[in-house]
Amino acid sequence: MAWKDVVQRKQADRERRVRDFAAKELASASDADPDMRFLTATVSEIVKRIEQREDGWTAVNVLLAYIRRATLAHENTNCLTEILYKEALEEAHELDREFARTKKIKGPLHGVPISFKDNFHIKGHDTSLGFTKWSFKTSEEDAELVQHIRSLGGIPFVKTNVPQFLLSFECNNPVFGRTTNPWNEKYTSGGSSGGEGALLACDGSPLGFGSDIGGSLRIPASYCGIYSFKPSIGRVNTGGMRATAPGFESLIAVAGPMARSVEDVELGCKLIFNDTINGPQNLPAVPYKDAALPEKLKFGYYKSDGLIKASPACQRAVQESVDALRKAGHECVEFEFPDILECTRLFVALTSADGYSTLLSHKGPDPKDSSLFLVTLGPSLPGWLRRLAATLVELAKDDKIFATLMRNSRVRSVREKMVEAHKRDEYRKFFYREVWDKFGFDGIIAPVQAMPCLPHKATTTLSPLAAATFIYNVVDQPIGVVPVTRVQADKDALTDEWRSSGAPGSVIFSEELYQGKSPVYDPAAMEGIPVGVQVVGKSWEDEKVVGMMRVLDEALGSRGFGPGSWNSSKAP
Repeated sequence: MAWKDVVQRKQADRERRVRDFAAKELASASDADPDMRFLTATVSEIVKRIEQREDGWTAVNVLLAYIRRATLAHENTNCLTEILYKEALEEAHELDREFARTKKIKGPLHGVPISFKDNFHIKGHDTSLGFTKWSFKTSEEDAELVQHIRSLGGIPFVKTNVPQFLLSFECNNPVFGRTTNPWNEKYTSGGSSGGEGALLACDGSPLGFGSDIGGSLRIPASYCGIYSFKPSIGRVNTGGMRATAPGFESLIAVAGPMARSVEDVELGCKLIFNDTINGPQNLPAVPYKDAALPEKLKFGYYKSDGLIKASPACQRAVQESVDALRKAGHECVEFEFPDILECTRLFVALTSADGYSTLLSHKGPDPKDSSLFLVTLGPSLPGWLRRLAATLVELAKDDKIFATLMRNSRVRSVREKMVEAHKRDEYRKFFYREVWDKFGFDGIIAPVQAMPCLPHKATTTLSPLAAATFIYNVVDQPIGVVPVTRVQADKDALTDEWRSSGAPGSVIFSEELYQGKSPVYDPAAMEGIPVGVQVVGKSWEDEKVVGMMRVLDEALGSRGFGPGSWNSSKAP
């Protein structure tokens, strides 16, 4: 069967599941008007009100409200892949029956609809990741995290879209198509947990779970205006999470929560940092433990990392965070990220070591998405041509950054890869010494990316913008994302002061982003798109990072994010 035929069948099956359920259940549902009381509640509030048997608060009614909104979110952004409405409703009815009989809730997620990124196996549904060769091959069992969420009373009800190969932060693949940003359809929702980001921003789910190996939990959170958390390696069970490069251990993918508030991120962490889902991965049994924060925290910060100069909007997000923290009595010290080029080079060297042959082996007859052009270009070139191109770029443009990354994107022998892995370990020691030991920071405030967001297909030549997040995967730090502000054309224009301040970074990327007749950075076109920051902590101080997220969120005050924010400007 031709790949286009598989795509047509898969998309038709998805839309049928949405349409048939809508016709049978949603159209006849009573109590549809007050959906917003369900949609604007936190996870804990949902469970509390069901437990207290407040009027209309049942697992079924909550689920139907989120199904309606998820369907609306999908119509606006194309964020869903697998539709579990029918079995989710059966689970909700069973929870209501059991609660009526026992007067006891099943657990801390009783009756809460939960969304999952497409790479989590859910029994009876595909985990295709947008590949035609993996379509119509249903999973035989739930991922360990899915099993755990069910045991706590959570109800998996949708899976969400991802980029092809999970190697891009532009959410598009041949099977399910492109997910758009909920605030501006001309821009991407980010990736690789982009479907989750869009769904949550639209209030289509109260709590979701994604994964991260280079920014996949953080970039969509910032692009879409929600909260997320990337744990340290080893804190969360990832068994049953499908990989596109199984056996790749130079950098480890982690799973984490995505939500609409710090409160829900914290609850998500409390429930999954748990030894009861240890399983065959043999993770250390370290449940969530509340961190006691000092009254006065010391934050490091930078407004641009030196690799690719951050836009005025992204620098403003950091500055507003710093101003709010200082006003709240905390210390903030500006510093430079140490040897950013070497950290970035390590990521490129490690991820390209097999020439991306394992990743690309899943492509089958599918067309390769344009977002992978620059990522996979280096290893595809003959060595002499790659070296020549890098040298010419360095000489003609005086761009050592671009040239270094081009030279290092290549196939390596096993011995060469071992050398790079050792250099990674040495860099981690160097980073700890030059940042945490030297300055005594409790945490770091950093841009999520140089851009607030990218228009569709811009990642074709701008994929290295992900360096702002993947540098922290290299050093394995726990990180939360907090939405700070939105792009404002009158505040975020390029100025002479911005041009003359800070390191210029890569010349080639800077030219594409900020110069010429049609620069990618266009604050007028980006008006209203959210901008977040990364809150970074030391390895295994995950709970402290969650606490620092709360400190920042409270310091910033009310600013138009959280449950109900998308409804006021987008939904009917």
